[in-house]
Amino acid sequence: MSAPVAPPGWSRWLVPPAALSVHLSIGQAYAWSVFKPPLESALGLSGTQSALPFQLGIVMLGLSAAFGGTLVERHGPRWAMTVALVCFSSGFLLSALGAATSQYWLIVFGYGVVGGIGLGIGYISPVSTLIKWFPDRPGLATGIAIMGFGGGALIASPWSARMLDSFGQDHTGIALAFLVHGLTYAVFMSLGVLLIRVPRPRPAPAGAPDPAAPGSGDGIRVSARSAVRTPQFWCLWVVLCMNVTAGIGILEKAAPMITDFFATSSAPVTASAAAGFVALLSAANMAGRLGWSATSDLIGRKNVYRLYLGAGALMYLLIALFGGASKPVFVICALVILSFYGGGFATIPAYLKDLFGTYQVGAIHGRLLTAWSTAGVLGPLIVNWLADREAAAGKEGPDLYALSLGIMIGLLVVGFLANELVRPVHPRHHLPAPAAPPAPKEATHGTD
Repeated sequence: MSAPVAPPGWSRWLVPPAALSVHLSIGQAYAWSVFKPPLESALGLSGTQSALPFQLGIVMLGLSAAFGGTLVERHGPRWAMTVALVCFSSGFLLSALGAATSQYWLIVFGYGVVGGIGLGIGYISPVSTLIKWFPDRPGLATGIAIMGFGGGALIASPWSARMLDSFGQDHTGIALAFLVHGLTYAVFMSLGVLLIRVPRPRPAPAGAPDPAAPGSGDGIRVSARSAVRTPQFWCLWVVLCMNVTAGIGILEKAAPMITDFFATSSAPVTASAAAGFVALLSAANMAGRLGWSATSDLIGRKNVYRLYLGAGALMYLLIALFGGASKPVFVICALVILSFYGGGFATIPAYLKDLFGTYQVGAIHGRLLTAWSTAGVLGPLIVNWLADREAAAGKEGPDLYALSLGIMIGLLVVGFLANELVRPVHPRHHLPAPAAPPAPKEATHGTD
């Protein structure tokens, strides 16, 4: 099921929309919280239980990306997008069956395990293809696609809420909403499967540039197996883990955090205002994936991560010092942090391409996403556990988060130092360049 090779004159700008159709779909994961209250009410679940499908889905995202990355490279983007379509849509269909029969374990298995595999394979499916099409602007190309994962919730959240209002919030209404999700996303992701193309293997002749065949990159070729043995890979693992931990710590607890910060002030934050704050964070997450990744093409990957981690630590410091006294400071700093969170995801494939080449960048990216799985547990754990502990000690307002904010600053400093340690990969890890095809022999003509 290999993707067809693009014909001459085919525009490479058709590849990002193909990737975007997949990422906008699987980005629904960030809208899972819409289903939490109805599930808790209809099935008698606790908040921890209703969060389990999402948490398991993120864990499976990292694991399936890590173990499936090599298969994605071997079989190509069309195969990967098809696997993602089948798993992600099937996860919703299994969840619909679980909701209809009040079998919560089936929702956990369907959305968390089967759907989570679709998340991981779908997330990395277009990466190496985009980088091969856009060796001149890899940050912009991957940013356009990965922007969809951050923005998928902006579509899925109101859409899901409206369906639950129409179908009802009992187990039957939830089942119908899951069913519609599964079928709709199957159709939408099919657009990407049908549209995806790979560049022609031979570059255009010298002197005749062809934007549909931009070439294969800078010549660095490092296999995924060799990449994980390099210090560069593990430095980037720490960089990504620290950046994601800092961002997801706010994202996961955004509404209660802003409410708690100003609960004792003269103008407490209402529930509707807190919901608006969450929407703003999603928009910043999405905008950062495109804006900062495109900026990395201009200033370099290492410099933009210096910004993410260094300025991110400064934003957390400003929240800790002044956030409780000023809503604008709190909101602006949080928006900047979430833009760095999204930008970090979108920039990392181009950073990997710079260090390891395009040869197996999709597989390397998949292995690196285990940092996301780790951060997905670490960030919420730090913020929630410490806030609960401080509340039990009688603290309130910004004091609930003082210690966790300090920890986030420390983690970002660790990530900053890890980024500074990144150096070009030693040539001993490089694979030899593929042999060039023999030049055609010139025809000889006899003379009279």
